[in-house]
Amino acid sequence: MINPLAKELNDKLSGSVVDALMSDMGRRLYFPNGIIFQGAQAAKDAHFANGTIGMAVAGGTPIEMESYKKLVPSLNPRETVAYAKTAGNPDVRDLWKSKILEKNPDLQGKKISSPILVPGLTAVLSYVADIFVDDKKPLLASDPCWDNYELIATARCNAEFHQFKCFENGKFNLAGLEAAMKSEAEKYGSVRVILNFPQNPSGYSPTKSEAQEIVRIVREVAESGAKVLVLSDDAYFGLNYEDDIEPQSLFAYMADLHENVLAIKADGPTKEDFAWGFRTGFITFASKGLSDQQIDALQVKFMAAIRSSVSCSSTVSQSLVVRALADECHENQKKELRAMLKRRYDAVRKFLDNHTSKVLEPLPFNSGYFMSFHVASGQAEEIRRALLAQKGIGIIQIDPCTLRVAFSSIDEEKIDSVYASIYSVAEAL
Repeated sequence: MINPLAKELNDKLSGSVVDALMSDMGRRLYFPNGIIFQGAQAAKDAHFANGTIGMAVAGGTPIEMESYKKLVPSLNPRETVAYAKTAGNPDVRDLWKSKILEKNPDLQGKKISSPILVPGLTAVLSYVADIFVDDKKPLLASDPCWDNYELIATARCNAEFHQFKCFENGKFNLAGLEAAMKSEAEKYGSVRVILNFPQNPSGYSPTKSEAQEIVRIVREVAESGAKVLVLSDDAYFGLNYEDDIEPQSLFAYMADLHENVLAIKADGPTKEDFAWGFRTGFITFASKGLSDQQIDALQVKFMAAIRSSVSCSSTVSQSLVVRALADECHENQKKELRAMLKRRYDAVRKFLDNHTSKVLEPLPFNSGYFMSFHVASGQAEEIRRALLAQKGIGIIQIDPCTLRVAFSSIDEEKIDSVYASIYSVAEAL
């Protein structure tokens, strides 16, 4: 049975691309008129005393133990121990939106939602799947891809997980993407696709011309009448090492592409700003056909997903992100770290350009944290284990034919030795 508050949201979304794409859970989700709702009202009008929120307060300020305060003396109690808003505190959301617009100039003048803050990019993917994926609505991603995509789709949402071959003849497989999306559209009347660039595990980002071809494919599928959800997983956004890479997120082009396209951007400071443990991810969405009322309704659906799982994200992480992004040294420090990653990328590229193997074939890579090998023998796991046991070197087996190496975590002076060991162990097997 649908709760009346959920029905009210569904009625607002009726006839929209969101309505056509929503999962069964998405239709059930609603934000209750309970503690959070009533607490927000009290925050405005309870001028004498506010007994709504379960925090210990003295003189109108959350109580903060000295053992915590001394660790972050520059932050006040509302920036550390107080509960955050369900969708994230307004200051960090507004700041991140300004950064998205700054990094993606093609978004200027386009209507996009305010970013919703969740505990990490995995949470972005999980909540998007909750609202749009179920046993009748499969998820499409590349092969190979990050293993969490399949876990979220199949284990959490009981959905089918479909894949297209990411590379063909040493290039991004545009034809494979197009065929897969058109097949989904024909069979289901809708498509839910994750486009992850820089890609995990391959470390590949599309060139400018490839990006425009991807946009063309999505447009043509939408023009055929199918509803299309394009989730741009931008976890490693901006970590580009070659000049011909498309510098903007695909979200910038999808945001107002067609009334049948719902574009969602997953990003955050996790990888972009080298803040892995902060667990701050953002959900931003847009569609050419959505009204302000419908944007608000979908935001409430996401808030319901957050409220019913983690309630809210960490306050102190949000506060640290706001303070760091406002620091005049932040961008220069980020440039220095990106230059370090570029040097590691160059070292890997140099090694691979000067070595060949009958067993290992490097997949295309030009960005991000990783590169991967296709293992011709299908012995990726055997190579991984032997490398760990014999050389003390850890890498990841993605599937029987794919090995991922995170050069981001290997000191530059060790790269030649690490890759030489990978090649020698693979050849020995």
